[in-house]
Amino acid sequence: MKHPLITAEALGAALSGAKPPRVLDCRARLDDAGAGERLWLEGHVPTSQHVDLDRDLAAPPGCGGRHPLPSPEAFISVVQRLGIDPAQPVVVYDDRGGQLAAARTWWMLAVWAGHPDVRVLDGGLDAWQQTGGEWATDAGAPSPSDWQPRLDDSAWVDADAVAEGSMLPVDARAAARFRGEAEPVDPVAGHIPGAQCRPSANNLTDTGHFKPAATLASELPDAPAVVAYCGSGITACHNVLAYAVAGRPLPRLYAGSWSEWITDGERPVATG
Repeated sequence: MKHPLITAEALGAALSGAKPPRVLDCRARLDDAGAGERLWLEGHVPTSQHVDLDRDLAAPPGCGGRHPLPSPEAFISVVQRLGIDPAQPVVVYDDRGGQLAAARTWWMLAVWAGHPDVRVLDGGLDAWQQTGGEWATDAGAPSPSDWQPRLDDSAWVDADAVAEGSMLPVDARAAARFRGEAEPVDPVAGHIPGAQCRPSANNLTDTGHFKPAATLASELPDAPAVVAYCGSGITACHNVLAYAVAGRPLPRLYAGSWSEWITDGERPVATG
């Protein structure tokens, strides 16, 4: 796996090079399912295609949480529709430093599907605009691919595996949600017992870029086995990405995350 980040300057050069990457616009708003596509239509990095958080990166909400992983067949269909294949580099971006939902797309393509060259635009759309990157409004569709990735289901775990207690759960939600002091989304507040809080926003500097690798390596929770989770398995991927940037072994993803954990009243809940 290549280094998971790319600068805005390097992306600009790559787009005008001999082998331009497939670019994916992953902007989303959790409170407005149509916002990501509207933002993309209003303007985007040239050649980028819109990736929809709810339609492309998740199955319908239910007992598996608010954003369960799509079926292998559904995700492979998305990959092919977007024209993605292992021979072409992929760059993904959003406007939240990768938290919504560029890191989720990176994880699904690079970690789950095993694509060899997927990178997240460091600093996101802000960095692209601040460096004078071109802006486009066209919405041409790419030629479909026939790639059939072999999905690595060992990269993620279910609630039963988390409940066994052999892995350190690392929670990407804000500290107030972790402690159970506020819960604006899910019906139960708190966290998985034994978890450590590592808000995904703490992976970024004030400019929205990832912190240096050495800084992340010193800050990220350490354990022989780590499992990343959040509210619904989206910002948890940002913590997985941070471990990759730091050069640390990747945590596994608890795909259902808190929104699945609380669907079973027998599962324990901690606060504070």
